Amino acid sequence: MYKLLIFDWDGTLIDSQARIIASMQTAAEELGHEPLGAEAVRNIIGLGLPEAIRALIPSIEDPAMEQLRDRYAHHFLVQNQTPTELYPGVEKTLHRLKEQGYRLAVATGKSRRGLDRALEQTRLGPLFEITRCADETRSKPDPLMLHQILAETGTPASDAIMVGDTEYDLDMGTRAGVGTVAVSYGAHHLDRLRGHKPLTEIHHFPELELWLEELA
Repeated sequence: MYKLLIFDWDGTLIDSQARIIASMQTAAEELGHEPLGAEAVRNIIGLGLPEAIRALIPSIEDPAMEQLRDRYAHHFLVQNQTPTELYPGVEKTLHRLKEQGYRLAVATGKSRRGLDRALEQTRLGPLFEITRCADETRSKPDPLMLHQILAETGTPASDAIMVGDTEYDLDMGTRAGVGTVAVSYGAHHLDRLRGHKPLTEIHHFPELELWLEELA
């Protein structure tokens, strides 16, 4: 029924919440901003970095935003050593889906630099036909990211699904006319995701493969 499976990255394929939160909190403190609560930072996971920073600190000016953006990137990519691991079953399930003929893609709020590094570290890069990052297009929940993926792969929206753990993922999918799958173990509580009427919800990543098998 579906041919193209589009995945969010952070909170859907990899458990990076702790590192994101710690890196943003440290960067803000380092630059003299008011302390950022963990829940507030968790809430912006999935947005592009400029959009996330402005959501956290609405009054921030552009020069200060760029400075915080740079310091966050430094802490996340270099300084912070909090482990980021693929969720259980992600690697094997993605390989099986690829072998079954599904086309795989990534639509993420990460920067291109950050995603390329993550794809190299996890060795998942060859599995994905196309990836799109927030610094290459508009941030979620704007649907442009998905429109671009669909156009470049020549895939009708009806043949694709968006798999994600935040409201931004599901809202983006709905706006693009793409079916959505809610992931319950990520950044946003499942009650929030259900408001966007996903096709299904999964509590462990391998459940996605079982659901697709049932459809087939």
